[in-house]
Amino acid sequence: MVKRLSVYLLVFGLIVSFSLFLNACTKKAVIGEGIEKREEAAKAEEKVKEELKGEPKVSQPLKSEEADKAATEAQLREEELKKQREREEAAIKEEAAIKEEAAIKEEAARKEDAAKREASVREEFENTDIHFDFDQFSLTNEAREILAKKSSWLQGHTDLKIKIEGHCDERGSNEYNMALGERRADSAMKYLVTAGVEASRVSTISYGEEKPLDPGHNEDAWAKNRRAHFKIE
Repeated sequence: MVKRLSVYLLVFGLIVSFSLFLNACTKKAVIGEGIEKREEAAKAEEKVKEELKGEPKVSQPLKSEEADKAATEAQLREEELKKQREREEAAIKEEAAIKEEAAIKEEAARKEDAAKREASVREEFENTDIHFDFDQFSLTNEAREILAKKSSWLQGHTDLKIKIEGHCDERGSNEYNMALGERRADSAMKYLVTAGVEASRVSTISYGEEKPLDPGHNEDAWAKNRRAHFKIE
């Protein structure tokens, strides 16, 4: 009986010892694994530190140079934009000056043409006489057409005054022709005034036979000299 109890105790002791051994081995494995992980983490951290140490650092002077370069480039761009604006403004001014010069020349040419036309009309006004039949002062149809044109032109030039000269041919006495010349000038004046020309702008004078247009002594010459002549004053 004692022998059997001894055997049981021996077996129980072996079991307890084996359990303690297994427990110790497990703890040792866990501890070892934790140590290993900490070592790996420490190595990784050290590697990152080494990599960071190897990266080039930007110095303060380099940053300043880059800033100065950027500022210079910005200034150059601004100057170029300014020059471009100045060129555009100069081109606009030049174009405006060219247009203005062209307009001035065009206006001058227009005025010159108008002056030429006006001079031509004035010349035609003064050089176009009306003529009368022998010993007559009544207006012919042709004379009325000429006077109508003269009236229209005078009403468009209200600043002008005219003088109407009455002329006769050489036949008849000097006194008679002076009176006839006056009646011929008056006939022309009355037509113009009736047509709308102010009487204050028209005056008359008779030269009788004193200023013949044609010095001849024939019917053609006499027909030319029986006239009323118009002068712008």
